[in-house]
Amino acid sequence: MRKFIIAGNWKLNKTGSEAVELATALKAGMDKISKVDAVICPTFTALVPAAAAIAGSTIGLGAQNMYWEESGAYTGEISTAMLLDAGCQYVIIGHSERRQYFGETNETVNKKVKKALEAGLTPIMCIGETLEEREGNITEKVIKTQVEGGLTGISADDLKKMVIAYEPIWAIGTGKTASPQQAQDVHAFIRGLLVSLYSQGAADAVRIQYGGSMKPSNADELLQQPDIDGGLIGGAALKADMFLALLEIGEKLS
Repeated sequence: MRKFIIAGNWKLNKTGSEAVELATALKAGMDKISKVDAVICPTFTALVPAAAAIAGSTIGLGAQNMYWEESGAYTGEISTAMLLDAGCQYVIIGHSERRQYFGETNETVNKKVKKALEAGLTPIMCIGETLEEREGNITEKVIKTQVEGGLTGISADDLKKMVIAYEPIWAIGTGKTASPQQAQDVHAFIRGLLVSLYSQGAADAVRIQYGGSMKPSNADELLQQPDIDGGLIGGAALKADMFLALLEIGEKLS
């Protein structure tokens, strides 16, 4: 059975001191969690203090983005070496907000995924469709293009080191959530794609998170779906009690 992974994407929230406060509260509640991988992804400026706050716990640290070059004249960017130096084990790549606001493409996502894997970071590669695309009945076409584009040149061995996050863009921060069956259908489609691109064994090894407004009130039903292996959490990750509640649900179902 794949181990659940619940990752908190803090987005543009929490200063260094606020990150320490939240991370400390999460660490204090981890004594009941042993069967779920917990990850927090603060802003770049909060990574180092957050790493210190979770030291000695099982909480993993992730960044929200990275660049595919190691150094040079790339103002405003951050490298894998810098993330590793800050204590990161994970990095979110290709979040819908990065695609929507900052021009990320399947090609740039692919470059970042390759670089993250080369550096020993676990990429959390995000994919998902807009409301317009869902209503136009092209969800599977969009997902197929994103999966194939993001994974170009990625070996089966490297695929097994990744996490894929399916985030229906129409359900992020809107309060709308895909029904458990809607979410499962797309997760199953993604896993089927991975079977066709790689093998059943490789596809079965990959964890696919759901990233569309998962919260304690709907997590139980979502996490019971056979192809949903955790959550990429937005708003609910900013409150220690809510994030810990999600971890506890995952623990109960593991």
